[in-house]
Amino acid sequence: MNVSEKHMEQRRWEMVEALKRYGITNSRVLDAFLEVKRHLFFPEDALELAYDDGAYPIGFGQTISQPFTVAYMTTLLVDRCPSGKVLEIGTGSGYQAAILDALGYSVYTVERINELFQRAERLFSRLGLPIACRYDDGTLGWKEEAPFDGIIVTAGAPEEPAPLLRQLAENGCMVIPVGETVSQQMTVVQRVGDELRKEVFQQFVFVPLIGREGWSDDL
Repeated sequence: MNVSEKHMEQRRWEMVEALKRYGITNSRVLDAFLEVKRHLFFPEDALELAYDDGAYPIGFGQTISQPFTVAYMTTLLVDRCPSGKVLEIGTGSGYQAAILDALGYSVYTVERINELFQRAERLFSRLGLPIACRYDDGTLGWKEEAPFDGIIVTAGAPEEPAPLLRQLAENGCMVIPVGETVSQQMTVVQRVGDELRKEVFQQFVFVPLIGREGWSDDL
């Protein structure tokens, strides 16, 4: 599909204007969504859909989340953890990690599906993004690189995985959808000393978080 960069830039602007109407007001987040070219994370035959406010399948039962969902989660993180080292669980297409990179975070991301891991790693390399990737069970985190100032989980969990909670830095926060497989509530857990403080926000629907500390793979 022959789609001009100027057209994509216009669509990206329209996406950001829609995010504003939906209540996303953090200027840093909005600037990141203007900067990152979402269509680069889409297959060639679906570029025109890249800036629609909807999820899109990327294979292996996974999706690239709708822009509002990514912006909502990112805002929860940025408001509580404006800078530092961030771990993403569920690389998927790589779009969320690229948004975090555009915000100035040092980004680490874990993907359990090897094909998606390899695809994202190649794309990050081609785009020159300094994002550290790992192929592993994301529910276990990335112990060797802990602690993290922020953790963002892009799949629905039955509960907050204990290894991820242990890998939070002092005053660090984790953004994670928690609930049943059919729907989850966006949850923020912040470490303050020995205490874990929890906030619960609106409902979303995510693919399940598969792994030793999540849902089993036979769902």
